[in-house]
Amino acid sequence: MKQPPSTFHLPPSTRNLKVAIAHDWLLGGGAEQVVLELHKMFPEAPIYTSYCSDEWRDKLDGKVVTGYLQKWPFSRLRKFLPLLRQRWFKKLDLSDYDLIISSSGNGEAKFVSPSSNFQLPSSNMQRPLHVCYCHSPVHFYWRHYDNYLKNPGFRPKWLVRIGLKLLVKPLRERDYQAAQKVDYFIANSTHIQSDIKKYYGRDSTVIHPPVDTSRFSNSTFHIPSSKKRGFVTVGRLVPNKRTDLIIQACNQLKLPLTVIGYGPELGNLKRIAGDTITFNDNATNQEIEESLASAKAFIFASLEDFGIAPVEAMASGTPVIAYQAGGALDYVIEGKTGTFFKEQTVDSLVRVLRQFPDHSFDPGAISKTARQFDQKHFRQAIKAHLKRIGSKGKK
Repeated sequence: MKQPPSTFHLPPSTRNLKVAIAHDWLLGGGAEQVVLELHKMFPEAPIYTSYCSDEWRDKLDGKVVTGYLQKWPFSRLRKFLPLLRQRWFKKLDLSDYDLIISSSGNGEAKFVSPSSNFQLPSSNMQRPLHVCYCHSPVHFYWRHYDNYLKNPGFRPKWLVRIGLKLLVKPLRERDYQAAQKVDYFIANSTHIQSDIKKYYGRDSTVIHPPVDTSRFSNSTFHIPSSKKRGFVTVGRLVPNKRTDLIIQACNQLKLPLTVIGYGPELGNLKRIAGDTITFNDNATNQEIEESLASAKAFIFASLEDFGIAPVEAMASGTPVIAYQAGGALDYVIEGKTGTFFKEQTVDSLVRVLRQFPDHSFDPGAISKTARQFDQKHFRQAIKAHLKRIGSKGKK
């Protein structure tokens, strides 16, 4: 197992750290919430990223640093330029910092490892420590490669498939090499901890991503379980979310289902939906909060790295019916916060939905469990992890 070199040093207090943050790109989503919390912890730290929206520049108080990939035409083609993103992050000189925290999933922020940028003149010279918060080893290089070949998510699909087949081997090799230069990995779930070990051969510590549970817990106790009606699912409408599976199961049992979200699958999903299915592709925050609080259960059919929306539903006091895999294993507790269906099929979900009226859940207990994933717990866990690293010096 790769060992961090002895040439780094962390001050005993995180307040004294000179920190740089790196993130793949800043557009919106759960990964960006990690960056936001890191920014709150280290408000003076610059945030290096390949692309950033105006909204996220404002949220991060102007601390975002971008380069030529922010400019046209690279900004339009960013998802097709992994080699350029790798090169851009790799060329950053962050040698003046005590600590570099990269937040990386389907991108290349972990390429910032300083050991790839310069040579240490002596073994006693200190260098920055690189901690990578890993949302996932890059999906289309590793675990989900076959799925991306079937449904690339980009057009023209034939061109994307050719590009993937030609480039996946060198991209995997470069991604693996970059992972070996990270000093410490943090995984966002036990599922991703397993993938980091499988694909990178590295150990990691699990720290779950931050969820704004307070936004949803305010309505927790207003609706008792006996008065909850129908089912709900929330998320981007793309093939891997398997919203089609949820709709078909509810069609078969003629159960009321509210589908909240927007994406390229919206038209297809509306075509297969029966009379009991309702869509809201432009929901307000209040509508989302009310839908989560009033539903009998949140249905979660995808294999996710973690999954923010189900935890938000739990914060509302609503149980989760989840496919028994991925990040859901970390927060769905059978009989307490929800229940599982074992196979990612319509029949498997139908069997659980038939039995679901017999289940009894305590909204207060569900909400209490969800609070274990709030922003405060995230910040405390990151600080505790950094202090442990600093006290060890090296493994």
